[in-house]
Amino acid sequence: MRYTTVNEQINFSDIFKSSFIEKTTSFSLTDSIIGLVVAFLIGLFIYVVYKKTFSGVIYSHSFNISLLIMTMATALVIMGISNNVLLSLGMVGALSIVRFRTPIKDPMDLVYIFWSIVSGILCGAGFIPLVVIGSVLIGIVLLVFVNKMTVENPFLLIVKAGGGSSSEAIEAELKKLTSRYQLKSQSFMGSDEMETTYEVRMKTGESAMLAELKALPGIKSAVMVSYDGNFTA
Repeated sequence: MRYTTVNEQINFSDIFKSSFIEKTTSFSLTDSIIGLVVAFLIGLFIYVVYKKTFSGVIYSHSFNISLLIMTMATALVIMGISNNVLLSLGMVGALSIVRFRTPIKDPMDLVYIFWSIVSGILCGAGFIPLVVIGSVLIGIVLLVFVNKMTVENPFLLIVKAGGGSSSEAIEAELKKLTSRYQLKSQSFMGSDEMETTYEVRMKTGESAMLAELKALPGIKSAVMVSYDGNFTA
């Protein structure tokens, strides 16, 4: 007959008694719900500010929704790794293999992405007053500087000329019709055809300037493109 010693006695609690169970006991459901709710509200605020300040060509609703979800997802990750160093290192290793290949065409989109990530980190870490005050100030700055302040964007003027027309005659006309102009590129196509690109600041209307240029001898076409920094000639 074999007797079982005390050290050999294994019960149900001993099997599942581990650091994993001990970590879950420190989990606060109330704090987590508060952090996620605040992250949702901050993400919704970012959503509204982005929609109000968007000045690009095509508004992307899916990108705006992703800002809201990114704020909440970041807060969720920070909550999970805040009390576990090993989990945080594993999360860094897992995220390092992810490749985000979506091109960011507008620099302001990168600003909103960074804003969403920072807000999610602060919500997950429990810095609720800081993220609220910071997000309100950032939103006010964006609303004021993007919507209220007007910036004189230049135009790109592309002129195709031939038949003896010279760039001196075109520039003489630009001196009268624009407040400022700058030669950007010039190319010759064939023996009597020339294409010239200017960056111009308008003094008169676009239609009036194009009509004056088309009236010059040898001008085949004149095209004006609105330039906001994202166009390459």
